Amino acid sequence: MVEASLKNYRQSPRKVRLAADLIRGKGVVQALDLLEFLPKRVAPILKKLLESAIANAKQANLSEDQLVVKEIRVDQGVVLKRQMPRARGSASRINKRTSHVRMVLAPKISEKKK
Repeated sequence: MVEASLKNYRQSPRKVRLAADLIRGKGVVQALDLLEFLPKRVAPILKKLLESAIANAKQANLSEDQLVVKEIRVDQGVVLKRQMPRARGSASRINKRTSHVRMVLAPKISEKKK
């Protein structure tokens, strides 16, 4: 198993999970194709992270064709707290959320073992 991670990405975890759920369990080549044409802001970032994990796998002498996105986890990072002025001298809070993304690649399990 090979992993790559991204810390403090400035987009909310809820939005990042939408794209992450699409590639979970897919082959690496298919996941790259999905991210290439996905119209989300996070797609190029996840593609770069996936390419980083593939490079880590090549260092471990694993073939790219045999890899699957076994796990992709999106956790909440640091929340930046800002304020927006409101009526009568009050203020409301704005949360600027960040995400931590962890991706694990593993070789495919052959179905001949059944």
